[in-house]
Amino acid sequence: MGQDKRLPPFTGEKVEVDGVYENEWGAEVHLNRGDTFPSDLMVGQTEWTLTELNIENHHDGRTDPRLVPKANDTDQLGKIDSPRRQMDRGKK
Repeated sequence: MGQDKRLPPFTGEKVEVDGVYENEWGAEVHLNRGDTFPSDLMVGQTEWTLTELNIENHHDGRTDPRLVPKANDTDQLGKIDSPRRQMDRGKK
């Protein structure tokens, strides 16, 4: 019990979630909500699986300034400013 009994989306159905979808033959396509699942050029109608969500978070690719150590910061030990400062995970 508790298993999802819904069938995966099929060619011709409406897309409910923005993201990257892959069919059973490995072809990937980016689809938006409201689009229609396409057919595969080689095999025709096929099932699609969501492999990656399209999350638009307006990220511009820069580190959050709150995470960058400052020269006058009193908590320098709490910041990781180089790869060698990462926490040790036990004896090696």
